[in-house]
Amino acid sequence: MIFIIYDLEATCWRGRPPKGVNEIIEIGAVKVNRYGENLGSYESFIKPLVNPVLSGFCKNLTSISQENVDSAPLFTSVIQSFKDWIFMEETDYLLCSWGSFDKQFILNDCKLHKLQTEWIDDSYTDLKGQYADIKGLETHKGLKAAVKHEGFEFTGVHHRAISDAENLAKIFVKYVDEWRY
Repeated sequence: MIFIIYDLEATCWRGRPPKGVNEIIEIGAVKVNRYGENLGSYESFIKPLVNPVLSGFCKNLTSISQENVDSAPLFTSVIQSFKDWIFMEETDYLLCSWGSFDKQFILNDCKLHKLQTEWIDDSYTDLKGQYADIKGLETHKGLKAAVKHEGFEFTGVHHRAISDAENLAKIFVKYVDEWRY
């Protein structure tokens, strides 16, 4: 079993998205084995199609520039590359994110691009809810607060997919034997 600890960044605005669509603009992931060993990482920007111009709010929140997404490959190419990276070593995997939004964004973008979703539907878990259960918390912590609560330094840039995935992997590895899947 391998665990894909991933995070996404998506187009965002202060209010509702134009045309009602948020699109993924970055995927970051860390691959971990059942012993908590890091097997590598994956990172890619994605060019949005429905709303190709990033809002000022989105650029400030994520530090992702318009140039980053303008020169990026399209979702269909990136998601195939991401799946190839996941399945490189074996097919027994579990996708893990902090909250269910990341899963829903992948499902939404797959639907937008008419791609199959069984690869995420069949093998996914929400670490945020499980973390609250493990720690006996009544309210869920944000990722950055959870990382600090565990005594780790939050490294990288918050709201950047690869940094958030790497920081989430610290928590995942600490509790590698306690997650339900």
